[in-house]
Amino acid sequence: MTKKLSKEFAKGLLEENPVLSLILGTCPTLAITTAAQNAIGMGIAATLVLVFSNAWISILKNFIPDKIRIPCYITIIAGFVSIIQMLVKAFTPEIDKTLGIYLPLIVVNCIILGRAEMFASKNELIPSLLDGLGMGVGFTAALLSMGIIRELFGNGTFFSIPLLKGFIDPVIIFILPPGGFFVFGMLIALSNKISSRNKLKQEKNIVDEINCSSCTMSKTCQKV
Repeated sequence: MTKKLSKEFAKGLLEENPVLSLILGTCPTLAITTAAQNAIGMGIAATLVLVFSNAWISILKNFIPDKIRIPCYITIIAGFVSIIQMLVKAFTPEIDKTLGIYLPLIVVNCIILGRAEMFASKNELIPSLLDGLGMGVGFTAALLSMGIIRELFGNGTFFSIPLLKGFIDPVIIFILPPGGFFVFGMLIALSNKISSRNKLKQEKNIVDEINCSSCTMSKTCQKV
């Protein structure tokens, strides 16, 4: 049971990463990752909405009529987005100003609505919570990776701390839209490479187990 639950969380990190594997939520990904701080703000906000909306949709799934399930999901998601937006405005107004319209647009983020429809509405509370958390962490990691790369090479800073200034001139294209697409493509390629390698390793382990179990010396193998 624990292994199954851990798998629900881990799948969002790489295997089903919403940005790098499923290619969802690309609009905020490309728009706000010009700085690492922006990426962290958006990632945390989306993760909180994912976790809470998944939880409530899972709890209420048996009470929501099938014909109006999508409007109900959007209403639940919108409620949590409104709460998160008010908290961000109250405690981190700079991030609220930087994220702008992309913060309230979390309501229609296809990652959140997709997890509600495909997972939370069909599973129990704990798996739904872990699914939302895993997808949120994977989303945040992808945003943060892009934000760090673009800020470092585009501005020469890391979380607004000058690192490369004085050593190399900033490559402005990294904080422009073409640079965003370039970094996005490179991270997708890297993610696919790692996923393919992990898949081959898993397949090899399965084949080895089958061969070992069918081998006449299986008992000897087990002893070794």
